[in-house]
Amino acid sequence: MEQLPGTRAGNHVAGQLLRSGTSALPNHGEAQAAESRKDFIHKLKICHKELKETARWLRLIGRVPLLEQREVDPLSKETDELVRIFASSIRTAEKNRGSSD
Repeated sequence: MEQLPGTRAGNHVAGQLLRSGTSALPNHGEAQAAESRKDFIHKLKICHKELKETARWLRLIGRVPLLEQREVDPLSKETDELVRIFASSIRTAEKNRGSSD
């Protein structure tokens, strides 16, 4: 995010990316401490939503472009992998919901 331009737009996008990109970690911690399967799924969905938002900001950064695509691609790839991991975890938890709640 420090590589983004110090313009008004660059600062706004950097702030949004910082918020969405860092929220998955504490929300995942919340999911690990969930009080029920339903609560666990809800918190995983929050992580998934924030990661999808991060992917959108990264696409914007590459398309405007605020950074060169070669700088954005590895971040986008990792974010997309995390989105798929969380989507799979949500599906598994929802499938197993009936057996424990």
